[in-house]
Amino acid sequence: MKTDFDLVIVGAGMVGASLALALKNSDLNIAIVEAQDLLADHQPGFDDRGIALSYGSQRIFETMQLWPQLAEKATPIQGIHISDRGHFGVTRLTAKTENVPALGQVMTAKHVGIQLNQALQQHPTLTILTPLQVDAVEQTDTSVCVSLSDGQLITTKLLVGADGQFSTIRDLLGLSSWQREYQQTAITTNVIPERAHQNWAYERFTENGPLALLPMSEGRCSLVWTVQTGEEKALLECDEQQFAEQLQNAFGFRLGHFNKIGQRSNYVLGLMQTNQPIQQRAVLIGNAAHSLHPIAGQGFNLGLRDAAVLAELIAAHPEDCGHASVLHDYAEWQQRDQNKVVNATDFLVKTFSNNHALLGHGRSLSLALLNGLPTVKSQLAKTSMGLSGKQSRLSRGLPL
Repeated sequence: MKTDFDLVIVGAGMVGASLALALKNSDLNIAIVEAQDLLADHQPGFDDRGIALSYGSQRIFETMQLWPQLAEKATPIQGIHISDRGHFGVTRLTAKTENVPALGQVMTAKHVGIQLNQALQQHPTLTILTPLQVDAVEQTDTSVCVSLSDGQLITTKLLVGADGQFSTIRDLLGLSSWQREYQQTAITTNVIPERAHQNWAYERFTENGPLALLPMSEGRCSLVWTVQTGEEKALLECDEQQFAEQLQNAFGFRLGHFNKIGQRSNYVLGLMQTNQPIQQRAVLIGNAAHSLHPIAGQGFNLGLRDAAVLAELIAAHPEDCGHASVLHDYAEWQQRDQNKVVNATDFLVKTFSNNHALLGHGRSLSLALLNGLPTVKSQLAKTSMGLSGKQSRLSRGLPL
């Protein structure tokens, strides 16, 4: 059966766009379906949400020849300081010790989105279908028929759902998932501290949840502050000085006083993972397959690895990229990575988000011991950089 496309990607967010761009030099006929207008070009501002790209993610973008554009507004992470409020234990990870240029890079999500959108416009074999939604899908042994909101019917050998945590494709395919509610809410904003961050990131565990500060350009730090759900209301409604005082109490004075607080936002935290991300000629990647707590900053990085692995397997089987063997190989390869990150994230949340006295002392001792065990600490750094486990060609610097 002749199909309209070899590959249809639903969702042109950072993961979906990255998959399409990873296959830019293939001869595959690709379409991307997106509900939002990709041509909107809003420049980043002070309050734009920062995201941390691991060193492994940076290498993927370098291989895809996208890094020069992204690097223009990137701030390198030279060190990570991990501590537990009210306890003595501290662990420090440094790029110098790991012999890498940086442990990761921080930039605004908006900057990444703009650069990826611009690159999509130059994709030689890409059809952009926007702003459109998927209303229905029908799978057969040889293809998937996709019904779009404007009445179009298109067929494809492989359908990829990259449409985020509340995935329409996941629902239409009837793919089940398991979820865990943490009764936590993240407050996000950008702040300017009194002292220069010197390219250090901070992860501070408190009795209510983790608090992360990521270094950004112009002396800013991106803040993700986890609190118990219900407590966010007062922090969102208080004035800037009151917020700064409470942030100071939770974080301390390692960076001096917080001089400027940006616009505050919030979102509820939980964990979601699909029980089976593949189905007949269809696969879920990124947040459509797994949505994580931000405690370890791995959400987008894991999704980008999904895209890199899937792109490699698709490129190796251009004659039928939706064949069952391709999807089986993808699940065999990437499920290990997904399970490892999901389980580690869940463990960290449950271990470091409570005020149990014995656990607090245990956490403190663990951080102190970890800091004195270079081999174990190096393995932790490699995991956080996305360099543990089987690496894709893109992450190894090898073009597809």
